[in-house]
Amino acid sequence: MKNIAILCSGGDVSGMNPAIKHFVEYALKNALTPYFIYNGYEGLIDNKIKKAGYSDVAGIINKGGTKILSSRSKRFMQKEYRAQAKANLDKHDIDMLVVLGGDGSFRGMEVFYKEHGIKFCGIPSTIDNDIAGTSYCLGVDTALNVIRSAIDSIRDTASSFGRAFVIETMGRECGYLALVSALTSGAELCLIPEVAYDLKKYEASFTRQMQNGRHYFIAVISEGITESAQEIAEWFEEKIGIESRVTILGHIQRGGNPTVYDRLMAYKFVSHAIDGLLHGQDESVITFNDGGFSYKSINEVAKESYELDKELLKSLQEMQDV
Repeated sequence: MKNIAILCSGGDVSGMNPAIKHFVEYALKNALTPYFIYNGYEGLIDNKIKKAGYSDVAGIINKGGTKILSSRSKRFMQKEYRAQAKANLDKHDIDMLVVLGGDGSFRGMEVFYKEHGIKFCGIPSTIDNDIAGTSYCLGVDTALNVIRSAIDSIRDTASSFGRAFVIETMGRECGYLALVSALTSGAELCLIPEVAYDLKKYEASFTRQMQNGRHYFIAVISEGITESAQEIAEWFEEKIGIESRVTILGHIQRGGNPTVYDRLMAYKFVSHAIDGLLHGQDESVITFNDGGFSYKSINEVAKESYELDKELLKSLQEMQDV
């Protein structure tokens, strides 16, 4: 039997545990021996590699995070530690890896493959949804539903007290979470790094809305914009004349029980990853576009700039026309 291993790299997402569960089941179904690499590339360097079986994945499909842990490894950027990682894989006769992570993780694997010939398939896994070449990354749906639930709850207080709430989402330099959340929660304002904005253009409209009976506002902003959430709240108070509060959602967006959609996507991503490794896809990333899966090279994924969907951006413009 050939040996295959799975690891998680970078930020955790809900959907990793369902992927890990299906990895074990699908590997055994294909006469492969599955291994876990604990703690990402750090664990690969430190030989935290163990054979896995059905009992290791029982009862994890509904849990957020990752059973096998994750990390961001600076050591893996150094050639000597990559050589140590290869030696550890050799001890277990592992020559195929499934990697759950982002573009930085995939770039690391590309270098590792060129140096040592360890075949790999990457599964895009980041709530930021900022990997070029794929319209969907594992964990995004769960994160969006966590945000939706939070905004729905905040709206109750905003409407009861007559306040403006500024809600900050994660996303680094990508505004996907903020944009989709604003559109689907009926927010009055959405600010993201990809779209230039001028708060002054909203002042007359928002003031007029208050004069016509509006008594609360929901603003959803991405962490990557120039101004802080507190500065936006102060703008609401000073220019619009409404008491304001700030809610920074933070890391709750990464956790929570995986949604049905993320569980299903985990299943499909893993199946395609293992199939690819068994049929000549030696250094690829699984991508999802227009309802279908495909294999792309690291160059196609990691070296392109991610861009938000044009229709979503158009909807944002229509939402905020004042």
